[in-house]
Amino acid sequence: MSELRKDPVSKRWVIFSPERAYRPNDYKVKKEKKEKEEDKYCPFCSGNEKKSGDEILAYPKTANREPNSPNWWIRVLENKYPALTPQQNLEKKGVGIYDRMNGLGRHEIIVETEDHKRCISDLTNIEVEKIIWAYRDRYIDISQEKEIKHILIFKNYGERAGASLEHSHSQLIATPVVPKRVETEIKGAKDYYKFRDRCVYCDILSQEQLDKERIIEENEEFVAFNFFAGKVPYETWIVPKKHSAFFSTITKKQIGSLAKILKNVITRIKRALGDVDYNMVVHTSPINIHENTEDVFHWHLEIMPKLTRIAGFEWGTGFYINPVLPEDAAKTLREIKLDE
Repeated sequence: MSELRKDPVSKRWVIFSPERAYRPNDYKVKKEKKEKEEDKYCPFCSGNEKKSGDEILAYPKTANREPNSPNWWIRVLENKYPALTPQQNLEKKGVGIYDRMNGLGRHEIIVETEDHKRCISDLTNIEVEKIIWAYRDRYIDISQEKEIKHILIFKNYGERAGASLEHSHSQLIATPVVPKRVETEIKGAKDYYKFRDRCVYCDILSQEQLDKERIIEENEEFVAFNFFAGKVPYETWIVPKKHSAFFSTITKKQIGSLAKILKNVITRIKRALGDVDYNMVVHTSPINIHENTEDVFHWHLEIMPKLTRIAGFEWGTGFYINPVLPEDAAKTLREIKLDE
């Protein structure tokens, strides 16, 4: 059973989830004998649907497909080793000076393709669109739960990025509190709005379109650029041109545009840097809170390749050392040739 405990100094919540110690890991290599690729068992592969758990949502390829069977575009599953679970009531307790609560929430897996060997850069634009539709559908559904305060959608690609299974997938974790990092983002956006009476992200977007040198790619609905103060080399933001605080407001037209620019950006990164591990995170406003964030926050997507390691200096100061200027990173990615 998981639980949340609060650091009284930083006000950061920590999730304790002992069950996650038992999750499978594709990346562990036995010293005495390496497994052949075809001998590996993957719970997300087509044919293993009944072993991976009941699907919460699926986009079938045929109208007569039975649940938990092959022939699907997308499957959404409850994580078998969840950080948080919905089958309990939210109980907040004080333990002396400390605060704790039980691990109420959601932890879901979005399996992005039947094929074990394909990833976002290998998929068609239509297939990537379906991934984004699944993000949206689950976000809207879970946001109706009154105890949920924030929904984080993210993708860990590769072992260094925290993925335990190789099969291409994303995750969704819904929490009963607003994470400290999200609170910091919201506060920064509010401070800027109070000073300028404008959205800071809209101004960032305008500045990038004016400077042009950090832009990687742009289409009718989105701009992809290497962030001016990126924490890691090649940190890439994809920002919608139309202001909205909530990812749930994404339109059909925007989904098509986001699918194209996301696939292209991942392809550019892969061709420039090799099959590099990365984290991808959807930044969106918290839900079910009393504060109004509609005018001040602007949802967007961030991609962070794992080219450097977080070490003592970063942990001790909160500073980051980035050895690649974003202007140089953007130039490298812009010059990558994409398939016609």
